[in-house]
Amino acid sequence: MINQATLIKSIDDYAKTIQLPTNKATQLFHNALVDTISHTVKLHADDQIFVATGDIPAMWLRDSTFQVLPYLEMCQAVPEVKSLIHGVINQQLAYVQHDPYANAFNETASGAHYTIDKSDVPISDLVWERKFEIDSLCAPIHLAAQLYQKGHYTAHLNDNFWDTVQLIVKTFIQEQHHETSTYYFNRSDCPPSDTLSHDGRGAPVGYTGMVWSGFRPSDDACQYGYHVPGNMYITVVLEELLTIMAAEKIQLPDLKAAIQQLKIDIEKGIADFAIVIPEDSDTPIYAYEVDGLGNFNLMDDANVPSLLSAPFIGFCKPDNPLYQQTRRFILSDQNRYYYQGQFIRGIGSPHTPPHYVWPISLAMEGLTTNNLPTVIERLDLISATDNGTLQCHEGINVDNPSEYTREWFSWANMTYCQLAFHYLQLK
Repeated sequence: MINQATLIKSIDDYAKTIQLPTNKATQLFHNALVDTISHTVKLHADDQIFVATGDIPAMWLRDSTFQVLPYLEMCQAVPEVKSLIHGVINQQLAYVQHDPYANAFNETASGAHYTIDKSDVPISDLVWERKFEIDSLCAPIHLAAQLYQKGHYTAHLNDNFWDTVQLIVKTFIQEQHHETSTYYFNRSDCPPSDTLSHDGRGAPVGYTGMVWSGFRPSDDACQYGYHVPGNMYITVVLEELLTIMAAEKIQLPDLKAAIQQLKIDIEKGIADFAIVIPEDSDTPIYAYEVDGLGNFNLMDDANVPSLLSAPFIGFCKPDNPLYQQTRRFILSDQNRYYYQGQFIRGIGSPHTPPHYVWPISLAMEGLTTNNLPTVIERLDLISATDNGTLQCHEGINVDNPSEYTREWFSWANMTYCQLAFHYLQLK
């Protein structure tokens, strides 16, 4: 069991050794790196570690992965972070086993919920919200694989881990055929983006080989059921699993075969359905969502996984031609959620007001390039638009950085730290 006070001091001491291009960028990095371990992390006696998202007292499977992932960049200097991440994975696995369709959970079975929704099963006292988002099931696997790869650590790859992987793969295979799934989600008295259409089943889809998702990483409902960045993420984590199974000689032949077939299905689905040509163009790009019936949605959202983040999550290289074509589209006014103003330009989200750009997407622009001046520019821009709080926010008004959503958003803080580590590696 780790000692949190000792770990906080070790991370604080490490942060003091880092110098970024400006003093403000350095201050924001230091505060963000220490803030997550100091104020969002709660250690439990059962070797599980709860990570609150920030100003909401719940743990998101996706958010918590990206909140602690940057600590792996310092695992040689501060080896205790490996135990921290192992504890977070233990908590995530317990949550997935409890309900693989839920996206966010309470620290205890307190009965706290965002609201009471209608679904195929009653929301449990442990679940904060039961929105099915495929990236939520990818995130614990990705974190486990990164701990294995960067930390040279294997203690978390136990029977409990592989049992949970089997549940995740089974869920993905079921949602390749959403028409036979029992899952639905209905929320009353809310914006359309907060519930699923068609009596909670979502818009009709045809079979593609991809996995259906009810909601995006923003927690907003998908317009079309196949979220392409989420399916990209699935192929990445499946490949990570196959790599671990081969290296560690994991003898689970049925699971291995299911993973291999699922990966083939999704990759073919992306190739056959997700590559489209926009109107008035002859250049193919990735769609953000498709339905397998000929409809597609051309956009990108700040939340990860996004089309912009494809190289960061490991789906492709930054210089991949199709990615570069997509990148040019989504980082332009052709993407209806790309905003430009007096202080900021970048990708926002329908989850926040128009003309609000997310620091997460600004950081992701830097994390998906090896161009050092671009990385430095994004570090400086984010740190200059924090409104003096030494916190990264959710969305910022492009014309007035004093107007923003969410005072405290740990995922954004730690994505900034991830960008800082990327800068140090390039430098």
